[in-house]
Amino acid sequence: MIMLSREKHMAMAIEEACWALRHRHSLEEAAHAPAINALALALKSQNTGLQEKVQELQNELVQCYRAQRQVSEQLVEEVGSVKAMKMEISQKTQSLEQCQADLLSSREEAARLKATLDEKLGALELLVPENVELRKQVENLEVQSRMLKEENRMLIDRWMSQKMQDAERLNEANAMYQDLLERMKAGRLEELASQQVDGIVRCSELGAEDYVEIKSPRKLKHTIQAHERGCTTAIFQHNSDVLVSGGNDRLVKLWNTRSGSLISSLSGCLSSIFDVALPADNKFVLGACGDHKLYHWEVSSGRIRHCLTGHTEKVCSVDISKVSSNVALSGAHDRTMKFWDLQRGYATNTVVCHSNCNALCFTSDASLFCSGHMDGTLRFWDSRTGKIANEIAAHGQGITSVSVSRSGWMVLTTGRDNQHNLFDVRSMEICASLKAQGHRVSSNWTRSCISADERYVAAGSENGSVVIWNVKNCKVESTLSGHSASVLVCSWSDLGKPLASADRYGNINLWQ
Repeated sequence: MIMLSREKHMAMAIEEACWALRHRHSLEEAAHAPAINALALALKSQNTGLQEKVQELQNELVQCYRAQRQVSEQLVEEVGSVKAMKMEISQKTQSLEQCQADLLSSREEAARLKATLDEKLGALELLVPENVELRKQVENLEVQSRMLKEENRMLIDRWMSQKMQDAERLNEANAMYQDLLERMKAGRLEELASQQVDGIVRCSELGAEDYVEIKSPRKLKHTIQAHERGCTTAIFQHNSDVLVSGGNDRLVKLWNTRSGSLISSLSGCLSSIFDVALPADNKFVLGACGDHKLYHWEVSSGRIRHCLTGHTEKVCSVDISKVSSNVALSGAHDRTMKFWDLQRGYATNTVVCHSNCNALCFTSDASLFCSGHMDGTLRFWDSRTGKIANEIAAHGQGITSVSVSRSGWMVLTTGRDNQHNLFDVRSMEICASLKAQGHRVSSNWTRSCISADERYVAAGSENGSVVIWNVKNCKVESTLSGHSASVLVCSWSDLGKPLASADRYGNINLWQ
């Protein structure tokens, strides 16, 4: 800029000089013509140099403008950055103020907590002596506990010794029982048997029944296609070879096992039938169904006499008293068991239990009833009061079947642990534990059975076989093959034969 100003001043001076020369030229043109010509030439060359300098200065000015524009842009950016930094500083200031407020609050809270800590430390100092005293008491109690455990162990040893002596006496009684059986079979000493051997002559409402020796079945007599979608229950009529079965087709059917033909069919149920029970006179059938009800059919007419309601879940098991045909008992998955008056058709008592009941039955004198539950426990109940009399941890998994022997002194249970146990009702102790290699219980309602002479136990397996054990030596007597599906039910006739087994496909096999 300074150079440009100087060039302008120089140009003005030259113009003034030119004007003065032209003025003088008019006066001294002639005298100074040569000089003027020389001066004109000098001025022309100087003007050319000045134009080049002007062009250079203009280019330099353009560059300066460009540089100024860049500086201006940088200035705008810097101004924006300054504004952003001011906003950030404002936010930081607000955060700082909030932190200072929080710090003040935290200091107050710390002071309060310190005061509480001092208070707790004071209380702890008071509790330490009490804790020391309590530890001494605990140590004394542990010593007493060890002494009690030792005393308990000694008592258990004495109790086990006493039980062994009782078992020996029971074995002697069983030996006497077997001896009397042999004497009765050899000489038909009915009077001696009725006086000395309990269970050889059995009395019912219809009169006396003679003892029948049962042989383990070996061959298949009939195969009956009984129920669609599976047979869930099957029992024989008392002192008869007529079989009563129920299934998922909602029907109860009566079968002539000699010919394998259908006698009659009872309908009206709205769901699967899980269990059936018969009175001593075989005049009606009581069915436990999945629609939360029990159905009371008359055998002669096939009509439903009563529909018993009261359960809130599926009814899984039912039994009728051996003493009175008007008293029935049912168990359901609502954790209740109900007593029923079959004459009037309503529940007379409800027993609440801790686990779902899968199976139940009355004892021979109906003073007790036993129930098997999903928790694997076998429970004995007083029929008059509905209170529990005894309970036994019978199985490691749920119990699927409970049945009382014909004499009434043995209870057979089946569990999902693939084991079958026999218990003595009098001593509440296990008599036999039956299991076999490859034998598996297939459902929560698999029913096993014990023969009328209490010598054999039969149970179905998941592989379609029927396993028969000898109770005396707890060994497998035989294995019957003939089903193409898992066997759910086994039932033995009071007459000694046949043995019936039913599978998941609804087929019933009769063995003899």
